[in-house]
Amino acid sequence: MSSAQTFSGKNPNKHTRVSVKANPGFLERLSESAGGTFVGIILFFLSLYVLFTNEGRALQTTSSLNEGLSKVVSLGSFSNFDPQNNNHLVHLFAQLKTAEPLHDPNYKVVVQAVKLKRQVEMYQWVEHQESKDYQEGGETKTETTYTYNTEWKSELINSRNFDKEIGHQNPSAMAVESVTVVAPEVRVGPFVLSKGLVEQINNFQTLSLKDFPAANLEPFLSIDDDYFYHTEHPRRPEVGDVRVRFSFAGLSDETAHLGPPQTVSIVAMQRGVQLGPFKTKSGDTLEILYLGELTAEEVFAKEHQYNSMKTWGLRAAGWVLMFLSIQLIMRIIYTLVDWVPLLRELVSVGLKLFALCVSCSLSLLTIAAGWLFYRPLVAAALAALALVPVFLARSRLPAKKNE
Repeated sequence: MSSAQTFSGKNPNKHTRVSVKANPGFLERLSESAGGTFVGIILFFLSLYVLFTNEGRALQTTSSLNEGLSKVVSLGSFSNFDPQNNNHLVHLFAQLKTAEPLHDPNYKVVVQAVKLKRQVEMYQWVEHQESKDYQEGGETKTETTYTYNTEWKSELINSRNFDKEIGHQNPSAMAVESVTVVAPEVRVGPFVLSKGLVEQINNFQTLSLKDFPAANLEPFLSIDDDYFYHTEHPRRPEVGDVRVRFSFAGLSDETAHLGPPQTVSIVAMQRGVQLGPFKTKSGDTLEILYLGELTAEEVFAKEHQYNSMKTWGLRAAGWVLMFLSIQLIMRIIYTLVDWVPLLRELVSVGLKLFALCVSCSLSLLTIAAGWLFYRPLVAAALAALALVPVFLARSRLPAKKNE
């Protein structure tokens, strides 16, 4: 059984709701713990999958990058197309080129770039909530404070989901939609970039409206701080007002107020005048683009660095999943003794230490299994490290017996 009460003060944009729920009995808590055990088992096998496959992926990527570096043909800053490099992995750096500028006719914005993004925001009501639980009279009370503010948001907020919609209604749709326009063809020198390479050009910069000609403005528009405002009073917006900001990526023409064209470094397969994916013997695909002028060695060094960061990130994520899964699986033990305060605290600390030790050991063993087929000696070293807690625990048993 549960009930709720709402308390409102003088502020119409803030109120508090208190809900009351009877504390669950022993059987109910036991049932919840059993459900947590089931979830824990699923998370446990998921952590094993993440840890094991991550090692194979990391080694495969490393092998592919080493293969790519050994085969790449560096064109440098070239001027002519060489058909002898067809179906070979090539490296080059050059400035981006697009045939025609990108434009937005609604706002008369024109930019010679690879991508032009229109980001729309609307002034809307936003609900914030803060909850706290406390025990009173054998019941659990939850006090939730709801606060309503007006903010610029890029996503549409449905006010029907508010705890108190009256006085905080938002429009049901935006007058203008966000959109990103991409140039139909992007070149570097004589080569045309594949879709995969173009997707990697994401160095978006805000388009400055400082020198935007006032004659191009529609009557219902105003400019303030690089935004187009659909209102005459941008400093005093009302709910439903819209503002629009433009940004571009991959500048491809010399522009006085924007700067020179963007130089990119590419490692990809040359197929005619197309630059696209290169399939390695290890099974990975190499289709790499970086901003700036980089040598082939520098490009592959960055890829190795990214692979290392991704590997350690997934290792950490796998360990966290395993730690949480073991805690959930063992939660039922805590439930069995949670009616004894002192024992409850001791068991809680013990279960956390147990989950920490087991998750560390099992994570290392899983990583070692992933290395087994590629680096047997490394796998053996990791397995030995994983068994250290077990050996330490066994070495203390004779001492305790003698005592």
